[in-house]
Amino acid sequence: MDTHTHTTASHDHDTLWDLIKDIKFGMLTHRHGDGSLQGHPLTTQNKSIDENSTLYFFISKKSEMASRLGQDDNVNVAYADTGADNYVSIAGQATLSGDQATKERLFNPIAKAWFPGGVNDPDLQLLEVKITHAEYWNAKDSKLTQLFKMAKAAITGERPQNMSEHKELNV
Repeated sequence: MDTHTHTTASHDHDTLWDLIKDIKFGMLTHRHGDGSLQGHPLTTQNKSIDENSTLYFFISKKSEMASRLGQDDNVNVAYADTGADNYVSIAGQATLSGDQATKERLFNPIAKAWFPGGVNDPDLQLLEVKITHAEYWNAKDSKLTQLFKMAKAAITGERPQNMSEHKELNV
């Protein structure tokens, strides 16, 4: 990989993290036993995306989601910041992990509300999502500029241009 490609990939990963880091919940979608897709709001526990491009969540070991992820590890995590018009879709492979050191590093007072036994709660399961593909739409214009572009498009009959930065990342 040349330096420019590495720098661009690093910048894209930084942008991806900047878009999701302050969003309280991601919607994790997985396949149910009957083949349908089901989504669950989960709190991303990361403080940054690590070198393995992994997102971390806490879930209940007894949950239906935990048993389904053991059967089909393909997931999608969607994030939306509607106030800023930023949207992220992440595809990945889910792994149920017992990594105690990572649990200890990520556990926080809000997680304790769901797992009152703390980091050693027997129901606490660490869910790792290794990012395989990500896509984001990042609005760079102000709301007023966006409205102007849409109004112009409605008058001219031409689609609005450059409404947001759209990027795909293959990790």
